[in-house]
Amino acid sequence: MRGVTVQGGARSWLRKSVLGLALATMVPLGVSVLGAAPAQAAYSPDGMDFYVDSSMGPIKNRVFRAADGNTARVVYALDGERARDDLNGWEINTDVAHALTAANINVVMPIGGQSSWYADWNAPSTFLGLPAGTASQQSGSGVTQVLSGGPGKSYTYKWETYLSSDLPNALRDRLGFSASRNGIFGLSMSGGSALMLAAFHPNQFSYAGSMSGALDLSLPGMRDAIRVAMVDAGGYNVDALAGPKDMKWQHLDPFQFAPKLKANGTHLFLSAGSGLPASLADINTTVVQAMGIEAVALVGTKAFQARWSALGGGNLVTDYPAIGVHNWPNWEGELNRMLPDLSKNIG
Repeated sequence: MRGVTVQGGARSWLRKSVLGLALATMVPLGVSVLGAAPAQAAYSPDGMDFYVDSSMGPIKNRVFRAADGNTARVVYALDGERARDDLNGWEINTDVAHALTAANINVVMPIGGQSSWYADWNAPSTFLGLPAGTASQQSGSGVTQVLSGGPGKSYTYKWETYLSSDLPNALRDRLGFSASRNGIFGLSMSGGSALMLAAFHPNQFSYAGSMSGALDLSLPGMRDAIRVAMVDAGGYNVDALAGPKDMKWQHLDPFQFAPKLKANGTHLFLSAGSGLPASLADINTTVVQAMGIEAVALVGTKAFQARWSALGGGNLVTDYPAIGVHNWPNWEGELNRMLPDLSKNIG
């Protein structure tokens, strides 16, 4: 039971339902949905390129300055499973940067981290012991990219270190940004990552938001779902992140580290849609996948909320819209619902 107030039979039903949904969609946690055609927002001239050295090499970030010029109010916007190396998905697909800067919040959008879960991995991603670059990069499914080169393949992903040390230090030293009482939020893959960074770096992050995140990684089938997602999104091997019995999974699982967030006094925002689309007339293969994936995210988010309640946790705002699937319009809407609470609890 792990301290959850959900009844045993209901918990078992939820677990079986999650596994069934994951298998039914076959592309869990935003794999194909995040690869859908982007909106037209794309590059904004209001952002600045900000490069920071790291063990992974120079990392590009996009920085949007608060309208009033303050340097105390800072939020990090984490990308999804298919994070690109040119722009962050929040800039490509939404206009949230302008909503945040108008609220006098500085926005930092790290670029890259495809399939990384924004974690410190144990090793570079390889398959069959073959070095990255054995096969040429190909378009299409990540299955064709498992032996190709790419980020995190010739070197080890160290995203947690980057986001909690390299980046905030550079922002402080070069732009004067505060490195304490920051906010952080993510969607899908990075929803749990945002909570993880707040849990283990409380001096830096006072606020964390998850939109359609995977917040209970111990649900049956979740690790297999992550494996499939990583292969499809760039051809990555989950075993390079952490082995099946590695204690690192507890470090990455919000359900497990929830007591740390409570002890830190972290303010949280959690959301997940119902999985129902706005119109049945628009249903296609991508929408069906987005429906199933969002249903999985909803179960995990609700499980985390039950855990939080059992712990006596406070400082929580939730939103579960009756209409919403696993896509950018849903997440942009949730960002706007989160904004008032975020604004009150950072800086």
